[in-house]
Amino acid sequence: METVKSTKKKILEATGSEQVVKGASGKNDQVDAYSALERAVQLALNTYANVHRGSGHNSMVSTHLYEKARVIVLEYLALNKKKYVVIFCTRKSQAVIKTQLAPGSYKSISSEDIGLSLGVWALAVNKKALPHGAPLFSGGGTTKLVSKDWVIWADVPEKFEAGTPAIINVIAFAKALSLIQQKGKDIFLNPHTDKLPAAEILYQDQLESYSGKELLHELRQTLIGHDVLVPTMEGARPFINLDNSASTPTFTPVWNAFRQTWCQSTHVKQEIIQEVKSICANMLGAPLSDYEVIFTSNTTEAINLVAESLGHDSKVDIEPVVLNTLLEHSSNDLPWRMVPGHSLIRLSVDSEGFLDLNELETMLSDYNQKGLHGKKRIRLVAVSGASNVLGICNNLEETGRIVHQFGAQLLVDAAQLIAHRKVDMEKCGIDYLVFSAHKVYAPFGTGALVAGKGLLHFSTEELELIQLSGEENAGGIAALGKALVLLQRIGMDLIREEEQALTRKALRGMEQITGLEIYGTKNPDSPGFNHKVGVIVFNIKNKMPNHVAKQLALRGGIGVRYGCHCAHIMVKHILHITPFLEQFQRLIQTLFPKFRFLGVIRVSLGIENTEEDVDTLIQVLEQITEKPRKSTDQLVETASKGTPILSLKEVQQQVNNFINEVALKVYSSS
Repeated sequence: METVKSTKKKILEATGSEQVVKGASGKNDQVDAYSALERAVQLALNTYANVHRGSGHNSMVSTHLYEKARVIVLEYLALNKKKYVVIFCTRKSQAVIKTQLAPGSYKSISSEDIGLSLGVWALAVNKKALPHGAPLFSGGGTTKLVSKDWVIWADVPEKFEAGTPAIINVIAFAKALSLIQQKGKDIFLNPHTDKLPAAEILYQDQLESYSGKELLHELRQTLIGHDVLVPTMEGARPFINLDNSASTPTFTPVWNAFRQTWCQSTHVKQEIIQEVKSICANMLGAPLSDYEVIFTSNTTEAINLVAESLGHDSKVDIEPVVLNTLLEHSSNDLPWRMVPGHSLIRLSVDSEGFLDLNELETMLSDYNQKGLHGKKRIRLVAVSGASNVLGICNNLEETGRIVHQFGAQLLVDAAQLIAHRKVDMEKCGIDYLVFSAHKVYAPFGTGALVAGKGLLHFSTEELELIQLSGEENAGGIAALGKALVLLQRIGMDLIREEEQALTRKALRGMEQITGLEIYGTKNPDSPGFNHKVGVIVFNIKNKMPNHVAKQLALRGGIGVRYGCHCAHIMVKHILHITPFLEQFQRLIQTLFPKFRFLGVIRVSLGIENTEEDVDTLIQVLEQITEKPRKSTDQLVETASKGTPILSLKEVQQQVNNFINEVALKVYSSS
């Protein structure tokens, strides 16, 4: 029988937690510092997932590492943890936040200050000086509860960190601050490194002789963290990431591009940035003669930039309107509510998440051609390329045709699309397209706004700040470029076929489970299935979503996500939440700030997933829905295969130990 002690030992060995990090013998302190930094970041990547609300081991570890980084920044700045809070920003966002702060109420430090091109700024603010009300940048993660007409904002600091933060970059930044305190403030300045051509970093790797299905197979073997074991009720098991819609893991060639870039010369970094713009343009069917590529921190920042641009372009003869849909992520909803002089209306969707294109045409005709709404004109239509809740991909080519027919512009939130389907901006008439690298296997804090030339309304100075802010994260940009190159070499059609096969298998297995209800497209033989990416949302009768998600983690080592997925309006729509119940939720949220609307459980697939992963998911879901014979917190039982099963209480303690041990290793003194 496997003991708790032996399980713990396996986990420690798999995560490298019993290794001793030492500087390379005979090398200078700077080389030692970079080596220690790389080892720490790779350890963090071994257990990487998106922070907050994820139920899996990796999300819990990443959340702990991310929040610990705030403490390290305050310690480095010698500030009182009880009086100050750290907000992680970009150059642009911290500059805007500072305009609302009194002099002397904050301190800031950036990765650029210490010689690392991570694009991270840390703003330590006196809690009493923080601005109230709506944040200046809104989107995913900035709210607790959202309705069509009102918002309850999140607490500090999440309220000021719109979108998925640069989690790995922040961890690297905090680790670097610790190393500076040991080895000196100049340790990362003017690094001595071999110059690598941009082409070598972006196009050459150990897998360059492979393509198609062979490349996909070989790439899976380089998944960082694939050999890490996590504690479960059946002992130590490999972690299964089924939370790709929140954030994707990464692979060795992508990680190599990131780490090779951060200590290159400014000239090489600029070469990389320009080449990745070409890679993006080619991947997206957006020739650089007609489109411009602007790097941002994430999708949310990119959408906020378009909203800011709309606000700069005043229209005196009309009352401009933005049209989006019930399907949207908060990042493609909240920023449009805050554009001065603009109003927001929404297009409905059917039970599977598909837009009614006839309704779209009618609305555009009524507003822009017939003038049935006075001076109101639909200026921009903003839609998701793929839903992060229902996984539906709407017809962008036909949408673009209708939108342009009536003189409006089209923005596509491609955060959930770009890793799964081909995109052709020119063919589809897409004026603006936004996405994040962390959704496309490059979780290093960058994103992109691709816009038709001449569409953005910023002064020269504003545009320079926007570009400088995004391009400070040269390593993240390199990782994005590398990830896109690999996807192109695999082939987007093959990726689609592989993911649809896994989705079909998952749906057929899940529909056999008693009490499990799938929302949206559930029949693999239906026409709608051909337009669905690997996202499945569900609930189990008489079981709370958070409890199901927790059991998936503790029984099977499976990471999923539960809640509203930053798409509150859509989740409430599919759950048939009435206006009365919605107001009741608002009251409860106000009276009990820690309350969270539990929403639905989401499984989301990526290229790293296999049939075995889906088999394990179905098996564990069947276990969860079985009628319990005994209390789950009783002593060790034995599974049918003879594998020892620990109680939930024992496993939870092991998980807590696992989290603390990884954090100790990442932030250790060397």
